[in-house]
Amino acid sequence: MENVCSINNLVACLVQGGMNRDLANFLTTLGAGVLVATIPLITVIFLIWIERKVAARVQDRIGPNRVGPFGLLQSVADAVKMITKEDITPTGADKFIYNLAPIIAFASVILIWAVIPFTPLHQGADLSIGILYFVAVASIGTIKIMIAGWSSNNKYALLGAFRTIAQLLSYEVPLVLSLLIPVMISGTMSMQEMTRQQSGMWYFFMAPVAAIMFFIANLAETGRAPFDLLEAESEIIAGYNIEYSGFKWGMFMASEFTHAFTACLLTAVVFLGGWWGPGVIQIPVLGFIYLGLKTGVVYLFALVLRSTVPRVRIDQLMSLNWKWLVPISVANVIMTAFLLKLVQWVGLAPQDGNLGSALPQTIVLLAGNLVLGLVLFTMIRNVGRSQRLADEAVPVRGEHEEPAPVHAVGD
Repeated sequence: MENVCSINNLVACLVQGGMNRDLANFLTTLGAGVLVATIPLITVIFLIWIERKVAARVQDRIGPNRVGPFGLLQSVADAVKMITKEDITPTGADKFIYNLAPIIAFASVILIWAVIPFTPLHQGADLSIGILYFVAVASIGTIKIMIAGWSSNNKYALLGAFRTIAQLLSYEVPLVLSLLIPVMISGTMSMQEMTRQQSGMWYFFMAPVAAIMFFIANLAETGRAPFDLLEAESEIIAGYNIEYSGFKWGMFMASEFTHAFTACLLTAVVFLGGWWGPGVIQIPVLGFIYLGLKTGVVYLFALVLRSTVPRVRIDQLMSLNWKWLVPISVANVIMTAFLLKLVQWVGLAPQDGNLGSALPQTIVLLAGNLVLGLVLFTMIRNVGRSQRLADEAVPVRGEHEEPAPVHAVGD
């Protein structure tokens, strides 16, 4: 069985078969790149179908049900239509940058998949700075929005890009601060090692506040409801990509759907144990199933949220970030650092990956998160009460006004 070829020793198998090592490395790398680029594109087609079906069920509609069985081919038909539509380049646009923006949009999401551990054995690259790599690559998305809005030579596209950049840059702060929590708990930025250390207890139970902050920040980063201001048609026509048509516009939409799914995938890896589950060490392929199930739960929750919650205003969006999410994230980092040091000082730090070893630290960190959550809800209640009392103190317009005098005709 040692000579059986697999994805993990494909280069060695090709070399043993008589192929040049450099050529074997090139073909393996090329195949991996094509695989990583193709799977997300195919996934997007099914994600669109799933989103339509979930939204239809939530809003008491039917959804796609005509093209193909259960409407499965509706997204394929839409993709074919998009590819065949006319590609228009505006007059006065910077053609090179204008055409480069959709490519950067999709590539910035696909590059994140390189560090995601799918099983104990299957991962593109187990970087020791995997979390930092994710933050850096995800930031490339702001570049494609800026150059798409600027190169289109359209004032509405430029205004939409400015607003989108403000949103993305603002919500990167709580996103990064929430990622510091699992990094501090695990002592590593490697996603593979972080997943292994969750064998005894998921980080969600140790840091639920950080997990919620990460999820909310990712909703804003991906432009999903209720933070879907990236393309607020009622206010700025269609945002930064107003001048794009055909397949170029489709690339922006594909990057949006893929980014939303990738955000849920990262949530499952960082906070829900990733591929970890019963029997995964003996049968590594089970990691795909466990990771898919956890990602599906998070993704389904995001879809239901998108179909039920209305869009917030831009001032509400920024106020939520700078007045609530950022201060909570900073307080959470300080509290977690203190509790981890306290756990180490009293000798309760986990020594291995089993449940019994991780339970004392989990109880301490969970208690701290519950206290922080209680303080947070108290503050929200007080703010809401103050606002309600202020609204009640303001008289309704016309309530105390004297009726207008009635004059007879001819007065």
